[in-house]
Amino acid sequence: MSFRYCRAAAAIYFALVSIVGLLPLPASAGVPPGLVRPPYLQIGTPTSMVVRWRTDVTSDTRLSYGPAPDDLSTTLSDPALVTEHEVAIPSLEPGTRYYYGVGTDVEIIAGGDADHYFETSPAAGSRQPVRIWVIGDSGECSFSAQGCIDAGAVRDEYLAHAQETGGIANAWLMLGDNAYTEGTDTEHTVGVFEVYPEIMRNTPLWPVPGNHEYKTDGAVPYYEAFSLPTEGQAGGEASGSESYYSFDFGNVHFVALDSHGTDRSTTGAMYQWLEADLEATSAEWLIAFWHHPPYTNGSHDSDNEYDSGGRLWDMRMIFLPLLESHGVDLQLTGHSHSYERSLLLDGHYGTSDTFDPAEHAFDTGDGDPAGDGAYAKDAMGLEPNMGAVYSVVGSSSKNSGVDSHPVMKRSISYEGSMLVDIDGAALEAVFINKDGDTRDRFRIEKVPEPAVATMQLVALALLALMRLRRARGGREAVAIHLALFLGAGLLLPS
Repeated sequence: MSFRYCRAAAAIYFALVSIVGLLPLPASAGVPPGLVRPPYLQIGTPTSMVVRWRTDVTSDTRLSYGPAPDDLSTTLSDPALVTEHEVAIPSLEPGTRYYYGVGTDVEIIAGGDADHYFETSPAAGSRQPVRIWVIGDSGECSFSAQGCIDAGAVRDEYLAHAQETGGIANAWLMLGDNAYTEGTDTEHTVGVFEVYPEIMRNTPLWPVPGNHEYKTDGAVPYYEAFSLPTEGQAGGEASGSESYYSFDFGNVHFVALDSHGTDRSTTGAMYQWLEADLEATSAEWLIAFWHHPPYTNGSHDSDNEYDSGGRLWDMRMIFLPLLESHGVDLQLTGHSHSYERSLLLDGHYGTSDTFDPAEHAFDTGDGDPAGDGAYAKDAMGLEPNMGAVYSVVGSSSKNSGVDSHPVMKRSISYEGSMLVDIDGAALEAVFINKDGDTRDRFRIEKVPEPAVATMQLVALALLALMRLRRARGGREAVAIHLALFLGAGLLLPS
């Protein structure tokens, strides 16, 4: 065999190895596939859950689940050989914990233990406590070692705080710029899936894209990484798009918008869908989230109409009036690499120099129960234009400084995340920094409507009168007390 022949054969061999090495290979007999992306939860509803994971080689798909780690009695499987595994689990019970394991028809490669579980959301409209973890601009780990340190510290302090105050979140909001700097597939793996494996296996993740996601193929790696509701299957109206969607958790309605790559005009599909979705909801709380903040004076400036191609202005001037007219309570964004949080605000759509507290602030206090007191809204449901809190949570893996803004009660240049608790008629949120310190707290309380309070007083008064009549046996005493009560009722607010 000639040297020239051997050299040519070697060249062909290494070329084939190079090509094949770029392709997913089937799992070898007896060798289980490895995890590239660990199990993560998507589209959680009262009766279903989607579980996804990625393997390093192609394999069949198998998921087993049940009421206990040692009782995974139900199995769903697919023989197709893939690296992207996705299983929709149907026919679940609301508000119930299930344990699970994922792998192949040969063995479980993740789960089957006490650490891998999910909980279905409660029945739509029911008043059950909900805890929400919020992070923004969290993807710096895919770009720098310091980003990994900061994102990891933010994650760990959230977990420590949660375990001390009632447990981990039921829902997880990710506010965009989840994978720096180009939003590639690899950056999503490093910046998202390698940073939060212990959280995503238990808590459904609801993301929105930021500007960095759109730097690669129109955010294709982002949309391929996540399964999001397009048909209204998690509550709300069908959007027909993974760019914007809604979902319910008990008596809370969430709307997620794409502030970067989708038409933001009033005639656009996103605005038209949002209007229909808000008209249809009967929830008692409304939370909206997207990437570009309507108010900020951090690494971006909401007074600059050209900042980020006008997207901050568009979201403030076009979408806030619609949301406020439907009773939005809390709005969350990232983009500016800081933490900012407003007072209870309504109707301020201009630049910061046009802000008038007498016109635009329902409450100029700090909303802290231990400070100026909680914010109050005089209705239990979603009443129009009663004020909302706006918060930028854009420092979950980096910070870039922040200056004051007149609508903001807190402006903090430090890494951290937000934890929101809603229980019945109260919403309370805290900002937990990467050192474990609670740097901000605010509370919104929805007081009963006067008509409801009046009915309650009438019922109590009639009960007291009946007891009085039985005790004294006299109609005159009843008439006197009834007259006094009705007279007092005229003093109640209408």
